[in-house]
Amino acid sequence: MAKPELVIFDCDGVLVDSERIAVRLNIEMLAEYGYQATEADIVDHFVGKSLPTIQEKIAEWLGRPVPEWPDLWMPRMTAAHDAELTAVDGIAEALDRIDLPVCVASSGRLEKTRHSLKLTGLSHHFGDRLFSSTMVERGKPFPDLFLHAARTLGVDPAGCVVVEDSEPGVRAARSAGMRCFAYAGGVTSGEKLAGTGTVVFDDMRRLPELLAG
Repeated sequence: MAKPELVIFDCDGVLVDSERIAVRLNIEMLAEYGYQATEADIVDHFVGKSLPTIQEKIAEWLGRPVPEWPDLWMPRMTAAHDAELTAVDGIAEALDRIDLPVCVASSGRLEKTRHSLKLTGLSHHFGDRLFSSTMVERGKPFPDLFLHAARTLGVDPAGCVVVEDSEPGVRAARSAGMRCFAYAGGVTSGEKLAGTGTVVFDDMRRLPELLAG
């Protein structure tokens, strides 16, 4: 494997251990609207997806649109992160050992990503090299966000690798023509992440050696 020119990290579930919090909050909020979602429902339909895509699924489940969802979701998510958010186990050590250019490309809004990285002490690894699905027409599983990050940083897609933890993210990496390292230590199983051009692993401390080939 050629040495990567750029490592593109997803944020939620890869850098910060936020997916479990999000799953819980989504179940709680949907219950307030009278819909009983399971953890599997949220993982299958929300994890790795952009907010507009999530709102479409909520409207399908409830039988009506819920335009107020983002305004209700953001303060609750922020409060939960302020109280509970930690870095993914082993990622701080891994980032300290990775001597390649890195960036973040997340389905979340930029302000959310910045806040998460600041809370967990990871901001200094990425600086302003942060990208959001709000910057492109189509979010994951489409490749637009990863291609936008690569183009902005002047790297050919073939020279990029993506670190992801969700099915939509892995699919987006493959569609972008980028190799993918899929982290199965979160809420999505390794079986769902496996596929062509993808290395599945479950310990972030292994990432530097995986990137080194």
